[in-house]
This record gives sequence, structure tokens and C-alpha cells, in this order.
Amino acid sequence: MKFVSIIIGSKSDFEVMKSCSDTLEAFGVNYELVISSAHRSPERTKDYITAAEKKGAQVFIAAAGMAAHLAGVLSSKTVKPIIGVPMSASALSGIDALLSTVQMPAGMPVATVAIGKAGAINSAYLAMQILALENEELAVKLKEDRIAKAKKVELDSLEIETIIKL
Repeated sequence: MKFVSIIIGSKSDFEVMKSCSDTLEAFGVNYELVISSAHRSPERTKDYITAAEKKGAQVFIAAAGMAAHLAGVLSSKTVKPIIGVPMSASALSGIDALLSTVQMPAGMPVATVAIGKAGAINSAYLAMQILALENEELAVKLKEDRIAKAKKVELDSLEIETIIKL
């Protein structure tokens, strides 16, 4: 079974990353979510990556705050796509996590999304876009979602125009 693996560095990341799993669920995409720290449980993390690949993980999403570099560790252990979600968990409001996630050495890519909830949701969309390269049904669902979003903007615009005319 093909699925998206979501790895969060600690339980405190769950509330934000639930937006990621909810998005995947809305599209009927299989996923697995585990807690594993790059620094506090490195062996667990390494073992999980190996096991997840054997089970069918196609894309990994890694969420961690501060300068914890979960996404970088994943990138060093697999050639599957890695999407890093920086979490706002420090006095620097996630900037430290953003910089540690986006500044990967050449040849060790991590696709990096926005800090926090928007990033969590976008990580799900990016993972689905990757999966949609080989899944036409998912590609159609993503196209329909884009059309629905565009229509909502049009409706919102008409609603504002009506209010302004009153």
C-alpha cells in the first residue's frame, strides 16, 4: 500500500500537523503519523524510515521546531521525497526551524513549506501532487479542488461587490 509518512518531532507538534493529516484524509490519501525525534530518538527515527519504506511510504513529511533537523535526518536516510514543515516552537517563532530546514547541502534536498499550519496543509498538497504523478484519480481530485477554490474567490468577490454597492 502506498502512503505518505508524517513524522513529528514531538507531541506538541500534533495539533498543527493534524491539519496535514486532515487534508490527506479529505482526498482519501493513506498516511501514517508517528512521533520520532532526530536528536532524542535517532535510532528509532532511522529504524522507522527503513520500515516505512518497506511498507510503501512514497513521500515523507517531517515537522520539527527550533533548530531540530528532523527533515535533514530523513534526507540522509532515504531518497524518497522529503517535505519539511518548520514549527513555531521557540522564542524565534519558527525562523530557526525554517532556516535549518531550508538550508540543506547540495544533493540532500528537502522541500520546505511555510511555518506552522499553512505549511502543514501545503505539505499535504505537495505530497499529493507528487503522488498524483502516478495516480490519475488523485490528479483529477486536485484539479477539481483548484477549480472549487477559484470559484470561491469569485463568489467572495461578488459578495464584497454587493456589500460595497449597498
